[in-house]
Parts: sequence; structure tokens; C-alpha cells
Amino acid sequence: MAINKQALIRHRIIDNCLSNPQKRYSFEDLLYCINRELQEINGTNGSISTRTLRGDLKYLRSREGGEAPIESYKKDGKSYYRYSDPNFKLYNQGLNAAEVQQLKTAIETLSKIDGIPQMGWVQELGTKLEETFFLEKSDRLIMSHDSNRYLRGIEHLGQLFHAILNKTPLHVRYQSYKRAKETIFEISPYHLREYNNRWFLFGRNRDYANLTNLALDRILSIEDGNHPYIENEEWDFNAYFEDIVGVSFESDKVEKIRLWFTLSAAPYVTSKPPHGSLRKISNDDTGLIIEIDVIPNFELETLILSYGERTKVLSPESFRNKIKRRVEAMMKNYFDTVS
Repeated sequence: MAINKQALIRHRIIDNCLSNPQKRYSFEDLLYCINRELQEINGTNGSISTRTLRGDLKYLRSREGGEAPIESYKKDGKSYYRYSDPNFKLYNQGLNAAEVQQLKTAIETLSKIDGIPQMGWVQELGTKLEETFFLEKSDRLIMSHDSNRYLRGIEHLGQLFHAILNKTPLHVRYQSYKRAKETIFEISPYHLREYNNRWFLFGRNRDYANLTNLALDRILSIEDGNHPYIENEEWDFNAYFEDIVGVSFESDKVEKIRLWFTLSAAPYVTSKPPHGSLRKISNDDTGLIIEIDVIPNFELETLILSYGERTKVLSPESFRNKIKRRVEAMMKNYFDTVS
């Protein structure tokens, strides 16, 4: 006898309950769990009847339903249900209905973030989950992500992801903005990072001891390398970027950068700090003054300049002068006569 999708979901819920040795389930408990889980999965307030549950238990005991060893036992004068074999599991996927729903939500989130490059395994996993757990699909776009869909090099992301995962050495042809000729990197890939809608690969070049940073949009081609993979025993990427804004290091010296912002910019700065080390020095009618502990780099300069006339660097003097020179160069562009 063929059974429908809702019945299969109920059977999995019953199976999860009866195979749980840490909790007792009466008939009423089973009915409550099924109705609660169905409501979470289907998003409706409908409930099944006691007759439906009795039919489900009868079906699961049958040969067609899997001959589940469901038994009724008494405890403290009340009847409960369980599997007589504590190791029995009808559906051996190891997830209960709530966990299935959470996993479904996570997969849907991955598949609905427009602008983040999708890798084939995400869609394949989503399809497999839908087939295994009878999940409903939705075509609504729930989330989106700011992205340049025309960015070069994004096609390499999946290959690099798997190379890092499988510790595969790579032969990379690279065209830097600063050089006329391409460069060959024999690299052991360690980490991928996105900043400002651009992706960067971090790894160990065979010929250098320092960490190499390659922008994906400058990569011309990638092939598996013939050199041995160099294990990463030096860099912890959970902490590697803590002292910078962005992805580049121009020195190893952390400096205290003090910045002033106008009253109109202050709420944006406090709600989206330029760096995690932000300390508020003052916030009054004259504006907001903050201090951050960072290694100055090009990305920090660009971030500060993005605030335009709503900010200025107070200290240190060297960094203040650097930003000042860039502002003066910008002004010169506007005052120069264009023929």
C-alpha cells in the first residue's frame, strides 16, 4: 500500500520518539509531538486525530511498515510506548524532525543568498535532503548579498575551495596590476577570504617563507601542481586578520589611529565600527572621536576616505599626513582644467 508524504513524515517523527531511550512517550505525548513537529515543518495549525496515530502505529508494526518492535508498557500506573529493542531505528538517518527542519533552513539560506558564488555541492546537497526528508522547496528570494556579478576570477572559487580542503598544491598563472608580465606561483593553498566584493587566496609559495596573497580576479589559470604540499603550521586564520582592515599587510606595527567624525556620521560609525578594537573617546556636540588599534594599510585609507568630509585623522601625525596628501591629490583633480 502506497503512503503519502505526510504519513512518511509522521512515521519518522514516531521513530525518533520511540528510539529515544532518555524520554518516555505516552499515546498523548506522541500525538502532541507529531502535531508540534508537523506544525513546524508545514507551517499550519492542523493536527492529526487519535485514529490516525493508532493507524500509524499499526502500520509501523506491520511487515509493510518495517515490523517495528513497538511495545506498550506501564510506569507509575500510566501506559507508554517504546521499541522493545533499544538499538532499533526504523529510519537510520540520525536526525529528528526538528533537526531536519533546521538543516533544511540552513540549506535554503545557502541557496538563496544571491550574489555569493554557488558551488555545485550546495545544490546537490539541497536536492538530496529534499528527496530524503520530503522537504518542500521554495522559490522566494529571502536574502541577497551585495556582489559584482561581472567580477573576474570568481569561477576559480569552487576549485580553490576543494584544493584547500584536500590539501592539493597548485600551479597558478597570475597577472599583477604592478607587473607587465605574468607570474607563476607554485602555491600550497590555505585560506579564502572575501573583502569589499573581492576574493583573495592565501597560501605558501614554494619559493618563499612568507604568506602569499593572490586576488582571484588577477588569476589567469589554475592547475594541480607537481610540488609537495606544504602544511600550514604557522598561520592561524582565526586571528590573522585581527590587526588590519581588509586583507593586506604593509608592516607588522600596530598603531593607535584616532579619528574624528561629524555628528551625522557618528551613528553609522558606532553601528558599523571600522575595526573591532574601536574605543569611544568622546561623543558630544562637536562630533565623535574614536580610537582603533590597527596596522595602517591601503584598505584603511580607502575606508576613511569613503566618509569624505565627514571625518578626519587626528593622529598619528604620519598617517594624518598620508591621508592629507591623498585628499590634496583629489582636490587637484577637481581643480585641474580638463581640455
